[in-house]
Amino acid sequence: MTNFIAVIDIGKTNAKVAIVDKENWSEIAVRTTPNSVLNKAPYPHFDIEGLWKFIVQSLHALNDSHPISAISITTHGASAVLLDNDGQLALPMLDYEHDGPVATKPTYQKIRPDFEETGSPELPLGLNLGAQLFWQQTLFAKEFSQVQSIVTYPQYWAFRLTGVLATEVTSLGCHTDLWNPWENKLSSLCTLTGWGKLLAPIRKANDILGTITPKIASETGISANVPVYCGIHDSNASLYPNLRQRKGPFSVVSSGTWVICMAIEGNNIKPDPARDTLVNVSAFGDAVPSARFMGGREYDLLLQGQTADCSNNDIATVLEKKIYLLPAAENRSGPFQGYGQKWLGDEPADGVRYAAISFYLAMMTSVCLNLIGAQGPIIVEGPFSRNRPFLDMLSAATQGPVIAASKSATGTSIGAAMLSADDSAIAKLNSAKSEQEIDCTQSNHLNSYADSWHEAVRNMKRKPSSTFT
Repeated sequence: MTNFIAVIDIGKTNAKVAIVDKENWSEIAVRTTPNSVLNKAPYPHFDIEGLWKFIVQSLHALNDSHPISAISITTHGASAVLLDNDGQLALPMLDYEHDGPVATKPTYQKIRPDFEETGSPELPLGLNLGAQLFWQQTLFAKEFSQVQSIVTYPQYWAFRLTGVLATEVTSLGCHTDLWNPWENKLSSLCTLTGWGKLLAPIRKANDILGTITPKIASETGISANVPVYCGIHDSNASLYPNLRQRKGPFSVVSSGTWVICMAIEGNNIKPDPARDTLVNVSAFGDAVPSARFMGGREYDLLLQGQTADCSNNDIATVLEKKIYLLPAAENRSGPFQGYGQKWLGDEPADGVRYAAISFYLAMMTSVCLNLIGAQGPIIVEGPFSRNRPFLDMLSAATQGPVIAASKSATGTSIGAAMLSADDSAIAKLNSAKSEQEIDCTQSNHLNSYADSWHEAVRNMKRKPSSTFT
């Protein structure tokens, strides 16, 4: 049996299939595609069949050079797939950024559980899965009446591969309104609406649901006895290896379209739903205080295609001229909802702009970590783990060490692959682990910049008109 694990990794912006070498838990091959949204009836929805075609073709191509021994799955949250009695889509999978659910929000608010029950804040658009389901059930009653199974998103792809239906707690507990993380059970909303009877059986993220179907084996060339793991929500995939390898307290910053901050054994701070803090659920079923903002989306919006690098001179210019970006570039979510972005100092270009944006993203991340009582080292996963100005400023702003986990393009793929790891594999990885730790807590220039940024933010005024209703 080979050591090559295929990971299907569906992010909000891009999708990929990666090969992770189990010998050293590194990503050694990858195929990617944009995660397209089809803007057509009955509402904007994800191109499920386009993704499936990409997945099958990628598995076939990657298996030719790296014979696959297991398959695991990770996807973005706030999503589920509605299946009919034949296992086909009863309704298309709604893009959670569509504003459709706003129409039924007043009625939905009357039945959604309190934050104290679910740890799920009231979010705009369709970012609460319960709001999506309620809107679909209300406006598309005929089609919804055909729903026989509600399947969380990673487990939908597992179903396509194995024919086995399942749900899993990291996706059920991802600001859905459907899960009570304190009692580790479905929320009262599921009983009230009857959705609990439709949800597929709950399985553990590292459960093997089965082997690939004969049809998939034929289409991909993968051995028919290859197991498929249940799968995991993407930011929890970034958290999972750390839970297996570290003792608390620590925190994980998972970067991508969303920057998700998760605190393990931090200070006991009550989450504030008004600032986009929430409670996620780990693969082990534990409540995890979390905060987030759309950092990857902001990075793309702010950089505007300019230089994605900077020199030491560029960094010095930002510090000396006190060039600050104040929140928020994407103000529909995150800790500064309703605030309008503002440059203090001349709006920069090229390398200076990259440095200033990196500092801004680090300061936003530090605010999120503070809101959830993060303690101990901060492990940064994903693209931001390769952004040195971000890492340096994050260390200064939090006054603690930052560890750059930059072995792969995203930590999600490695985390999903590690669902297959036993204790001996984790012990071997720990013995060989080499990490880059960054400590800029004594940098006067960075510390002064962070203090000034916080002071400028305290003087900001909220712009209610810029928020979603």
